[in-house]
Amino acid sequence: MDRRGRGVAAALTLLTAIACGVRHDVKLTTLTAPVIALTHARVFDGSGKPARDDQTLIIQGGKITAIGKSGSIEIPKGARVRDLTGKSVLPGLVGMHDHLYYQIEREGSSDLVTTASEAFSRLYLAAGVTSIRTAGTADFEDDLRVKQQIEAGTLPGPDIDLTGPYLNAIGDKPSPDKIAQAVESAADQGATSFKAYTTLRSSELKAAIDAAHKRGFRITGHLCAVGYREAAALGIDNIEHGIIFDTDLYSGKQPDKCPNQSDLFAAVTQMHVSDPPIQRTIADLVRHNVAITSTLALTESFTAREHVIDPHIPDLLAGRLRAPYQDGLKRWSNSKNDATRSWQQLLRLEMDFERAFVAAGGRLMAGVDPTGWGGIVAGSGDQRELELLVEAGFTPEAAIKVATLNGATFLHKHEIGAIDRDRRADLLVVRGDPSAHISDIRNVELVMKEGVGYDPAALRDSVAASIGAYDIRSLLRWPANAIMTALLLVLAMLVSRIGRRRGRHYYGDPWNIKGLPKHERKVS
Repeated sequence: MDRRGRGVAAALTLLTAIACGVRHDVKLTTLTAPVIALTHARVFDGSGKPARDDQTLIIQGGKITAIGKSGSIEIPKGARVRDLTGKSVLPGLVGMHDHLYYQIEREGSSDLVTTASEAFSRLYLAAGVTSIRTAGTADFEDDLRVKQQIEAGTLPGPDIDLTGPYLNAIGDKPSPDKIAQAVESAADQGATSFKAYTTLRSSELKAAIDAAHKRGFRITGHLCAVGYREAAALGIDNIEHGIIFDTDLYSGKQPDKCPNQSDLFAAVTQMHVSDPPIQRTIADLVRHNVAITSTLALTESFTAREHVIDPHIPDLLAGRLRAPYQDGLKRWSNSKNDATRSWQQLLRLEMDFERAFVAAGGRLMAGVDPTGWGGIVAGSGDQRELELLVEAGFTPEAAIKVATLNGATFLHKHEIGAIDRDRRADLLVVRGDPSAHISDIRNVELVMKEGVGYDPAALRDSVAASIGAYDIRSLLRWPANAIMTALLLVLAMLVSRIGRRRGRHYYGDPWNIKGLPKHERKVS
């Protein structure tokens, strides 16, 4: 490569380093060895049963090879030993509504949506979330790229069950064939799950369900045009957010029409979980084996309750997002306005519903959904979800099962979600005892994925101020932008060439300028 080419390459490298917020030059692992022994730990195995004290786990080849009472388990010679006295071990969390993008809703303006795939991957992992389902995407190609890089071991992050682009209605008339084609296309590109969105009509939803099931995949939905009981009858596998978005509960609901959300909420806030319509919905969901994904942290973010906001969020945001975030925080911190009071009622109803749903035999799972006005982000929102499940009336052990084993079982990933022999060593180590104080779930000391221990503080620090930072690599992800980038590079090279020619003409030898006496000329 000549001097000009090296200069252009160096400039591009520098621009990339400046534009990319995520730091790649830090050590993120803290515990790695062929054989690891975690001793004297309190173990929550993910089954919902009480924790077992003073346990030893042997980890080898990315799996748990032995577990039992400390002293009864032989520690292999040469094992790296970590004493976990006073600490608890849980299965890695399985986030079932964990996007790789961040959203800030703005009053009277369009939403700010920014992809945050690498930053969020690290934040999920730092919080102990070792597997996620994306449940919708702002940039499917970018999500796929990150999934592939995590699987290749070049990026740290959770396992990703990749959801295809949102499935919405196409045109004024139902187009089930086009929806089925969209499912097929996304599956061909690497999607492993699907999400029906609000405008999808019954015939289109049925087409999406059938197309997903034909490929052996499952489908969830944030529904509106179709109510929950109809969706259950059509064969949907999962519904997001719970009862508060069920349009069947609105008396003015029209077939295949999405009612105004304010009208729906006005009706739902007057209801109780024991009301016949909700009880019928619970019965239908359980009978059709439809799982529900709890996103209590998202609902809570609109309630102006105390302790709702992660104080570290501003530190994670790039400068351009901080003012919109503060605007949203100010708007949704007023506990006396009608909107926040309505959301407070919705949160309480949703908590009651989720407890009743599980009591009736339903499968409840957990996710964060880092959308809304921006009040929750990857990782800390997943931890807050566990706290809210306990507030809703679940035991800490039951809440942990919701956030681990239930999601893993739904995804047919039987090697994760629980702590047992021959299970994968996806683990979360926290200081304290979550069965006594569920908030100890936030005291993350170590996260293990496939037997590799990560430093949660280093993971978080590596993404400071990166959410919303401009990434020059995104220019290469779309054909039009790639062409524009190539044209700019050609232009830069032409300008460089012209500059060099002019330089040779005017300044080819600046020390040998015509007109100067010979004795004043520089001798080389």
